[in-house]
Amino acid sequence: MSKRMKEAAKLIEPGKLYDAKEAIEIALKMPKAKFDETLEMHIKLGVDSKQADQQVRGVMVLPNGTGKSKKVLVLAKGEKATQAKEAGADFVGDDDMIEKIQKENWFEYDVIVATPDMMASLGKVARILGPKGLMPNPKSGTVTMDVVKAVNEIKAGKIEYRLDKTNIIHCPIGKVSFGLEKLKENYDALLETIIKAKPAAAKGTYLRSIAISTTMGAGIKINPRQ
Repeated sequence: MSKRMKEAAKLIEPGKLYDAKEAIEIALKMPKAKFDETLEMHIKLGVDSKQADQQVRGVMVLPNGTGKSKKVLVLAKGEKATQAKEAGADFVGDDDMIEKIQKENWFEYDVIVATPDMMASLGKVARILGPKGLMPNPKSGTVTMDVVKAVNEIKAGKIEYRLDKTNIIHCPIGKVSFGLEKLKENYDALLETIIKAKPAAAKGTYLRSIAISTTMGAGIKINPRQ
């Protein structure tokens, strides 16, 4: 265990489930890295992600954003391309951008937004984009005719939440520099959204466990029944 992790571990009482505010306070006291760390939330749910009727997936805008400015590529033609540029998209194009991805392995963006008419062309690079989680998807609001809304939400701090194979959702809820109040607001907003997204088919305890951790810090367990 590194010296840093030993220092971090001293702040956490083994086996204790903290309330959210106290857990965030501890996370903010962790030994600091040389950069502004992200605070991440990990929520284990009592669902089976293999079942289609027990999926928990969606998007939301955190009240205080994520602290990370995301670069957006919009694939659209004509008027929609013009709207995307005016909305502040970092890159706008159509088949020329798809060709650039295909030939140059180009990834200078964090999110792709596409109008539905671009999806057939995007199929050419699905194998490249899919493994990186960059393929636009109607469920996450990135395949849409309303490119202005999509760009605005991404720039405002929209996050996507979805179950991994072990039925855990991992999401960033801001930067350490946000301070306690803003991080707690983001924490509450994400938790409330996930509770509302509970599938009707879910049986038993829905919130199994919650933990938070900074990029380089130790995990702090939170009482899910508070």
